[in-house]
Amino acid sequence: MQAVTTSLNNALCRRLGIRLPIFGLAHRVEVAAAISRAGGLGVYAAARDGPNELADKLRLLRQLCPDHPVGVDLLLPTSLPEQNTREAVAAAVPVGHRAFVQGLFERFKVPPATHGNFFSQYVRSQSLFEEQVDAVVASDVNVFAAGVGTPVAVLSRAKAAGQHTIALVGNVRHAQKAMEAGADILVAQGYDAGGHTGPIGTFTLVPQIVACAGGRPVIAAGGIGTGAQVAASLALGAQGAWLGTLWLGTREHELPAALAAKLIAAGSEDTVITRAHSGKPCRVVRSAFSDAWAEKGAPEPLAMPYQQALTGELLAAVEEHEIGPLMYEAAGQSVAWLNKIEPVADVMQRLVAETQAALNGLRPYLVD
Repeated sequence: MQAVTTSLNNALCRRLGIRLPIFGLAHRVEVAAAISRAGGLGVYAAARDGPNELADKLRLLRQLCPDHPVGVDLLLPTSLPEQNTREAVAAAVPVGHRAFVQGLFERFKVPPATHGNFFSQYVRSQSLFEEQVDAVVASDVNVFAAGVGTPVAVLSRAKAAGQHTIALVGNVRHAQKAMEAGADILVAQGYDAGGHTGPIGTFTLVPQIVACAGGRPVIAAGGIGTGAQVAASLALGAQGAWLGTLWLGTREHELPAALAAKLIAAGSEDTVITRAHSGKPCRVVRSAFSDAWAEKGAPEPLAMPYQQALTGELLAAVEEHEIGPLMYEAAGQSVAWLNKIEPVADVMQRLVAETQAALNGLRPYLVD
């Protein structure tokens, strides 16, 4: 007997103009565009772009995906100073911390960087965030997502530009604040997630956010890497699933070979939450970098943005010269399902088939 297939299109999909309730946070515009072309919503993670670079990338995103909705995600913490310069922040870094990072250069024989990246060129501040927001609202992306923080003025500007607004939240208090700020859609991001994440597990968090959302759509996030988990998200009351880590293993992302091998080999237990990346708790794939900061006698990581000012030159050099032991990326516990490099279209096809199979498997439990 042929299995009964299940339509995955729902009210949130129709609201956003997409076919599938699969949302992909991607660090390359090529990946975000491919997710949207495959029927989901690709959301470009733009927090590591300077304003001019971001404007160019959003134009490229639209060129790569002219006929489907696309989104962009920014980090907007409200606790940082209005203005910051690299010189002023660097001057406040303790000497002992500088010596520790210099020791990592020497221990792993890291040559100096010959060009910069975001971590070595910029320091996070309210003025930088404002310039990033300027680039987003001036673009023609369809969705604006706030990954950290929900400033009312920013969400208002995005809405005025005709963009749907999404807020990522890690507890009920954050959800309430985001709704007060005007977020249209909530992403309930559990502890399992990669990047900046909170202490509540996804399976526990999602129904709490659904219950307090006041009818707003909720998307589940954190540790999701299979279609069965997409189906579980729907069963918990979410209207979609938000995946990030899985897209690192796509052909369009073009990871350096050493980092790709590390992620493919990693299991869920090979991710750690560390403040060494940004100064805030952040889940990353374990590396010699995170191990060094956890060693006995290592200094405590500095608060944002000082940790970035401290490690920026090292991370730029590690990226440029592909120093394998020190290479890492933000990754969730779903890294267990990142097993090979494959096209985005293949990942989407598999997720849809797995989701439909999981939902069909529940039919014997339904009572007519």
